[in-house]
Amino acid sequence: MPEFIRRFSDERACVRYMRMQKWGEENGFKCPKCGHSQCWEHETRKRRLTCCSCRSETSVTAGTAFHDSRIGLQKWFLAMYLFVTSKQGVSAKELQRQLGLGSYQTAWTVLHKLRRCMVDPNRLPLSGMVEMDETFIGGIAEQGEHGRSTEKKAAVVCAVERVGMKTGRCRLAMIENCTTATLMAFSKGTLKPGTTAHTDGWRGYLALERKGYAHIRAVADKETPAHVLLPAVHRIFSLLKRVLLGTYQGAVSRKHLQSYLYEYEFRFNRRTSRTPCHLFQRLTEGIVRDGHRPYWEIVGRTEPKRPVVRVVSVICAG
Repeated sequence: MPEFIRRFSDERACVRYMRMQKWGEENGFKCPKCGHSQCWEHETRKRRLTCCSCRSETSVTAGTAFHDSRIGLQKWFLAMYLFVTSKQGVSAKELQRQLGLGSYQTAWTVLHKLRRCMVDPNRLPLSGMVEMDETFIGGIAEQGEHGRSTEKKAAVVCAVERVGMKTGRCRLAMIENCTTATLMAFSKGTLKPGTTAHTDGWRGYLALERKGYAHIRAVADKETPAHVLLPAVHRIFSLLKRVLLGTYQGAVSRKHLQSYLYEYEFRFNRRTSRTPCHLFQRLTEGIVRDGHRPYWEIVGRTEPKRPVVRVVSVICAG
């Protein structure tokens, strides 16, 4: 934290860092209209840059996740630092208290914008030995419902690399159901061709061999339960539910669950990083890469002023 405060001591230092991320140099610039590389900075409006050639103005945050934000870059950077350095994540209420934000809605929007910048679309698929399984996140099922037959809980599929006795990278996704078509669609975008998939006896995985993967089936029984046969993937599920219950009090809606899965995946896959700067850098790259998503789009509106149809679908990671 002291090193972070020294590096980003004022708004101008944050602007220089954003210029480096956006244009490749600390004082980099490229005019979006004429392509000129020289500009001058405004004394008061520190995010604004004026092209020396065509005199057009542009903002260093234009086209990024910070686009049109009235929150200062210092507060954005501090929110990012708290977000990536906390092992269990940070709730919107806690972020509101720490940064002195005016409303819970502002803090909630900040966190959801950051979550949507955590996944690199060009990331490498999983390879080697990969465990796969599903879990269900939600409250108590109706009487008579059990396992994959439940409808009130959200289904989440996980694939995780196993390197000897160690756990490698993981991928998490919320799915509509546990059918063969759904699981194979997840496998296609997650596993490298030729990967060995280690699963339980669920018939939805039987098509893996036809899709070009080696397949190992392990059927659980009383003597050898599922968490012993597939230890890595069950460890992921256990830690994920602990975060959802502890940090977010289980109040995660089905509509936004995938964003929370991205957050957990980002943090878990970088758990061995020696410095928080690595996570901060990766998140900044996503902020520049993924662009702007307004609040109305995050909450599910089709137009800025059209109200959202309210559906009560809060799930609890019990």
